Amino acid sequence: MDNVFADFREAHQIWSGPLLSTTLLPINPASDPNRLINFYRDSEESKIQADIRYHVNAVRLSSSESKAWVDVFIAFWKAIGELLPVDKLAREGRGTDADWTSVYEAWKELSNALIRGYTNGGFQAWTVPCLYVAGKHLRIFAIKADDQSASKKGVNTFTSGFQEDVVGDQGKNEKLEDAARVINRIFTLCISDRAPLEESRKWGLYYTTNLLFKTYFKLNSIGLSKNILRALEASSSDMPPLEAFPKSHIVTFKYYVGVIWFLEEDYVKAEENLTEAWNMCHKDAQKNRELILTYLIPTRLLTTHTLPTTSLLSPYPRLRTLFTPLCQSLKRGDLARFDAALIAGEDQFVKRRIYLTLERGRDIALRNLLRKVFLAGGLVVDKEGQKVRRTRIDVEEFGAGISMAAGVKGGAMERDEVECLLANMIYKGLMKGYISREHGKVVLSTKGNAFPGTGV
Repeated sequence: MDNVFADFREAHQIWSGPLLSTTLLPINPASDPNRLINFYRDSEESKIQADIRYHVNAVRLSSSESKAWVDVFIAFWKAIGELLPVDKLAREGRGTDADWTSVYEAWKELSNALIRGYTNGGFQAWTVPCLYVAGKHLRIFAIKADDQSASKKGVNTFTSGFQEDVVGDQGKNEKLEDAARVINRIFTLCISDRAPLEESRKWGLYYTTNLLFKTYFKLNSIGLSKNILRALEASSSDMPPLEAFPKSHIVTFKYYVGVIWFLEEDYVKAEENLTEAWNMCHKDAQKNRELILTYLIPTRLLTTHTLPTTSLLSPYPRLRTLFTPLCQSLKRGDLARFDAALIAGEDQFVKRRIYLTLERGRDIALRNLLRKVFLAGGLVVDKEGQKVRRTRIDVEEFGAGISMAAGVKGGAMERDEVECLLANMIYKGLMKGYISREHGKVVLSTKGNAFPGTGV
């Protein structure tokens, strides 16, 4: 217990929020592997309040603040008492017997004690990192409790590592929903602070916002994230500028905002936020960069028709496996291979919520195919004796190309179906020209932009 409160005293002497937050970590530091068990064994239920009060009173605090910290550390002591048996069972390979629900409930009481400390106990803004620790581990313990509950009931949950925050579980998430309400109280605690900015809890706003985003995504309640964005926008005039926050907070925030707009199908805003997240993300944060690319690649496919390069994908084997077949088929205008690649990666694409966006990329493959047919038409001599591209193409020529690339069985496609595809391409601005049904031809632009963005 002495080691914990030595850090507590030092943190108050130098006003270090990060150091203070380590006193509430439910994890042993590398330098003190027995910290938690020693902290718990140094007291007992009958005298824990007196022991904690003795250590807290060694720091000059107001009476209300001292009382609040006593309540916080009593709750922490009880939470560690629930956590230690769980850790022991895990080390013995009996993790399924662990009681994560009790751990969650005890940690929830710690979180509530911290919130009371800010509302009634006069905790200062520099101590806000303590809320980070409380909220982060509350979410972790809630997920573990729900997973355990689901496994006992025989419910399957998706908990694989890749994109776990964006891919929600299909089972019941009772504790996580409860945790979301507690974290929302922390968010409200930060955003409603009216103290001057240099003394404000608003500096903890984006970390808490990101924690809420992670929780809502896990719960498949992404719509609730937009409520958070609206609250931030409404309070923007009273908040520090985003660029004044730690870069890690900004990158995570931009990533989630980008994904929210991606799922709302506003790809311009999605690209803007995801690009900012990508540019600011540390080059060694491979997992985070992989998550950003998971959405940035499909977004740019639709906004700028840009495909990822081999060098971009090479550090990320999973993304390379998923996207390389699609990219190759798009470049070649190979509709059959594109459809096959989409089917092969369907499970992964659906889990990441990018399937429908990638499916729209078929238009790019079709455009590239039609461009090939156009180029294959060769050159003709115009009235001035100059060789130019043939701009009047038979609908049947396009139909034959589409039928071959799509692997249509039983001959060519119906002419009406081909005309429908061509009209759709013209409408979407992927091809410039018009269809002359009377002559059965497609008349393409003669200004060198028959297929915008491709150079022809």
